[in-house]
Amino acid sequence: MFPRIKQYGKNFISSDLFSSKEVVQLTIPIVIDQGFVIGMALLNTAMISSAGIAAVSAVNMVESLNIFFISVFIALSTGGTVVVAQARGKRDELLAERSAVATVVAVFGIAIVLAIIVLIFHRALLEGLFGGSSEAVMKNASVYLIGSMLSYPALAIVESACGVLRGVADTRTSLFLSALTNLSYVALNLLFIQVFHLGIVGMIIALNIARLLGGCVSIWYLTKRTQSIHFSFSRLLPFNFDIMKKVMSIGFPFAAEQLFFNGGKILTQIFIVQLGTLALTANAIGNSLTMLLEIIPASLGLALVTIVGQSIGAGDTKSVRKFWLSFLALSSITTLLTSVILITVYPWLIDLFHVPASVEKQVFVLLLMVSVARIIAWPLSFITPSALRAAGDATFTSVVSLITMWSIRIVLGYILGITLGYGLLGVWAAMCFEWFVRGIIFAVRLYRGKWMRKRLV
Repeated sequence: MFPRIKQYGKNFISSDLFSSKEVVQLTIPIVIDQGFVIGMALLNTAMISSAGIAAVSAVNMVESLNIFFISVFIALSTGGTVVVAQARGKRDELLAERSAVATVVAVFGIAIVLAIIVLIFHRALLEGLFGGSSEAVMKNASVYLIGSMLSYPALAIVESACGVLRGVADTRTSLFLSALTNLSYVALNLLFIQVFHLGIVGMIIALNIARLLGGCVSIWYLTKRTQSIHFSFSRLLPFNFDIMKKVMSIGFPFAAEQLFFNGGKILTQIFIVQLGTLALTANAIGNSLTMLLEIIPASLGLALVTIVGQSIGAGDTKSVRKFWLSFLALSSITTLLTSVILITVYPWLIDLFHVPASVEKQVFVLLLMVSVARIIAWPLSFITPSALRAAGDATFTSVVSLITMWSIRIVLGYILGITLGYGLLGVWAAMCFEWFVRGIIFAVRLYRGKWMRKRLV
């Protein structure tokens, strides 16, 4: 059995630049990292459920906004990952170092500006988007949004540092920084929510302490400890607009895509608000549980950015398609296995949330439907654009994502969920169909090879 696995690795997940062992060593820490992030989010949702349905709904509403805003500096960090990876593949260490510093500084600055703007307009933002919610939900949401904004700059440092480290294939350190932040968050949540019974306020305190700790350790590690890349803020001078342009040529289209993409998710959230608090709660729990199916596929997508980026930098375009197809197959197989496990243990998992029987049944139906779509459509729709972005073809992926999101997921979601009365099931069905359409478009693009002309370094 093991010789067969070894031969598979040699045939399908190796190249002149990466051995199969190196690919596994790169990917495993990312899988563990994603497991931490998603598992911790699930645990935190379960913990805050002890504060009542209004608290769960409020956190879910604000998290949709957090995902919307945080996606901006995660996208810019991805731009840094791509440029650093291509520079490392080309063996241009000076460009890699300067790109790394430029990424961290730019993402940190943007996070501060974003936090200030949202803090000023937080109440108007919540009322404009979720004005139909109950007063109890709105009050909790307002408090949680303010607390979340205060943690943005520290989180931006963690995300950009992890992006840089993934670019040089140092995923172990990236895992350490992410695990430190997330484990601290969960431990502090246990203390402030379960022991001191501070509810939303306790969650905010835990969030800010954990992210501040993660941000401080990230800077310390980059400047004092890591051997993967020489990181010094002096590399920023003299300021080089060309380097920043390279980072932003990936980061800005991806950021715009994420803004409009997650903006579409917020619009669907508004549809769901009209369906009532129980539907809002079912949506929150359904999202938390189905994210468990995303741990390994999302990790493969992140690993593919580094592999394709360095391969493009080294001029090895032939390996890109091989890695893409192999990662698609791995994603589908692992999603099938995790879906079977998740459905099997569902009765025990749902007990963590203390919700009515009607919500339990609705979440289970959503889980069954989305499991099928994630096996077939999700890999094409999310892993394929990772390869395209790593090759420098970010604008195409962004434009396609925006068009399909707004023309299919939102319009069809409203028609099925609200107009035709299928409710939450209709909204989720539209999402799954959009994955299929977008995935096919991306696959055709990668197969035809236009991305080969997009390299950055």
